Formats: sequence, structure tokens, C-alpha cells
Amino acid sequence: MNIHSIAKKLKRSLTAHKGDFGRVFVVAGSRGMTGAAYLSGMAALRSGAGLVTVGVPDAVYLIIARQGAEIMVRPFPSTTKGTLAPAGFQEIRRLAHSQDVLAVGPGLSGHVMTQRLIRKIIAGVGKPLVIDADGLNALKGNLKILKSCRSRAILTPHPGEFTRIFGGKLDSSDDLRQKRAAEIAGKHGVIIVLKGHRTVVASPDGELYVNGTGNPGMATAGSGDVLTGVISALIGQGLSFHEAACLGVHAHGLAGDLAAGKTGQVSLTAGDILQALPEVFKSLIG
Repeated sequence: MNIHSIAKKLKRSLTAHKGDFGRVFVVAGSRGMTGAAYLSGMAALRSGAGLVTVGVPDAVYLIIARQGAEIMVRPFPSTTKGTLAPAGFQEIRRLAHSQDVLAVGPGLSGHVMTQRLIRKIIAGVGKPLVIDADGLNALKGNLKILKSCRSRAILTPHPGEFTRIFGGKLDSSDDLRQKRAAEIAGKHGVIIVLKGHRTVVASPDGELYVNGTGNPGMATAGSGDVLTGVISALIGQGLSFHEAACLGVHAHGLAGDLAAGKTGQVSLTAGDILQALPEVFKSLIG
């Protein structure tokens, strides 16, 4: 896997317009977790997406709309707890029809009604999906919906999420991590991005990539939300799912390394990783 060759595919034509670089729809956020929606949406923009829409509960719409002027924010019906409600599904599906890729999960919460909505989105929108965080939690005990998913999906679990959803054992052994990721990718027909030291990307066809960038400082709240936005943007720009996942984890880790060089690992935040993305893509693409 030549990461730099993949990155060169993102080089822009002089006659290009924003529609050429993908429409990303991020379904994210809830009361108390608005930052997840902002981080994933801005990460998609910083990774080259032409247009980014963030779908959020109407209860927190104003909070998120005020955070990022470049992001389009769409409110959808909320539960009484300030999370997305199933009543918004048809509206979400209609908007999804005009999008190139959906990112589902950051900060959505474990509310039972929201989890029900997430499963409907995964099974029913028929668009490329990047599933993270609470989107992954909705799959526990419901893995059959991955078979009904009408388009390929990328799942981005950390080790705890991986074992909770798929069962079995997992430790820090590179061999076991690679074996389990490949097993699940093949079984369910999805790409698995198993996060952690030396993040593993496993595809259904057996392709495997082990990332070499990143540092322990990136084990911080919101880091995964940034990665979700990065990968989604790369799919929107036309990379294959495997290419987007591999370049995404490389760029995300490199951004973390650059940021840690300034802040140190202990003080590193997801916002620091986000702010380092422009330098990363400038160096990768030229």
C-alpha cells in the first residue's frame, strides 16, 4: 500500500468546483456531546470535502450552528433527552439521497430511541457509510443489518467496541489484532479499522494495512470523531473504501504526531489534531 500514491489522487484540477470533492453528511451529536458533531464535520472539511452537512438534534442545533461557519447544520427531531429521534428518519433519508457518503455515530448517545434510528439509517439509506462510536454500539446484537446494508461500510471500533460488538478476545498482540480484524471484515463484508497502536485496516477481500503513524497522546476524547470526518471526506473525493481508510488513518496519525511535537503527548487534544490536518495534506499531496 503506497500511501503517497493514494494521496496524489486528491490533487485538484484548475477547473474543479466544490461539487467535485464530495458531499459529506455527518449524523452526530446530542445534548452534552455537541463537540463530536463539530469535530467530525470540520475534520471532513479540513480533509478536502467540498460540502459538509451535519445533521443534529434540533435541541442542540444553535450550539453547533454557532461553532463552525463553514459547516451546514440541519436540525432533526429530538427525544426529550436531546438526542436524535426516530421521527427524523424519513427526512434524514431524503437528505442522504443528495450526499456521497454518510458518517454515523459521533456523540449520538446510547438512548434507546436514538439507537433504533441508527439501525434504520444503516439498513435503509443505501449510501456509503462510515460508522463510529454510538453508531457501532447500535450494532451489538444486530449485526444482521450489515448484510442488508445496500452499500459498503467502514467500521472504526477501538478494541473495547470491537469485542463488545463482535465478541471473542483481543489483546495488544499485532498478530491477533490483524487476525480478528480480517476475520470480521470477511464475515460481514465491511472494512474494519481497528484503532489503537498500529491501527489495522482490514478489507473483505483480504487486503490488510497496518498503520505506522500516531502516538499515545491521541488516546483522548474526540480523536476518533476527527478520524471519522477524515475517512468520510476521502470517500467523498472518490477514493476506494480501502484507500480512504488507509490514507485516513495515516493522515490522522501524522496529524497527531505533528500536533504532539508542539504540545507534547500529555496535553494533546482532538482540536490540536484537527488543526494539524492542513499541514498533513499539504505535505502528502504537494
